[in-house]
Amino acid sequence: QVQMVESGGGSVQTGGSLRLSCGAPRYSHDFSCMGWFRQVPGEEREGIARITREGSTFYADSVKGRFTLSKGDAKNTIYLQMNSLKSEDTAMYYCAAVLTSFTSWCLSPSPESDDFSYWGPGTQVTVSS
Repeated sequence: QVQMVESGGGSVQTGGSLRLSCGAPRYSHDFSCMGWFRQVPGEEREGIARITREGSTFYADSVKGRFTLSKGDAKNTIYLQMNSLKSEDTAMYYCAAVLTSFTSWCLSPSPESDDFSYWGPGTQVTVSS
């Protein structure tokens, strides 16, 4: 059982910044695609950013230019730097990963939550004015 660990959520004012972390330090294999989804009650889970094993990234239009996803030095560790936060960024944020995938798939708008096998428990981000 792969256990993914998230941290870094919290409350911040509009325009502020937060940094989310996610890792699966005990898993011996490199995930081919890791990313972040977010969800508000009553809505579907939205994929907002993904990164390949090689470090290439994809961003949803809703976060492009404000969020930056990067890989950590430790295997299967990623960071999501969130700047210029808006009230509409308020959501539960989930880290997700898939072991085997094509790079083109990971970097396309296609991936949905059902495609990801490994999930963190979620961390709440609240942005208020």
